Amino acid sequence: MIRFFEDIECWKKARSLNKLIYVKTNNNLFSKDFDFCRQIRKATVSISSNIAEGFERSSDKEFIYFLNVAKASAGEVRSQLYLAHDLEYLNENDFNELKNDTLEISKMISGFIKYLKK
Repeated sequence: MIRFFEDIECWKKARSLNKLIYVKTNNNLFSKDFDFCRQIRKATVSISSNIAEGFERSSDKEFIYFLNVAKASAGEVRSQLYLAHDLEYLNENDFNELKNDTLEISKMISGFIKYLKK
């Protein structure tokens, strides 16, 4: 049973991704690209924040809206991960780990949206 947003599995996974992104963007190359570093961090935090904010709203309709925003932020993060990899800010292993985690969160959010629409 979900009583608090902290009980939501996709929020837990997004929270873990937040930490990973902060750790991986703290490397020398990435941190020197201040704007890009800031943007990917903001997009990642947006995933978990929108899940939490939507949960705290008064209706499933509003919750679904915020879940869609969170899913869109996950897409933004995935796109930015490709650029980070292309610029060699992330090695192949880190890129794949972060991309797969983000994709999994996207799928979890999609499943949650389908569940709420029933």
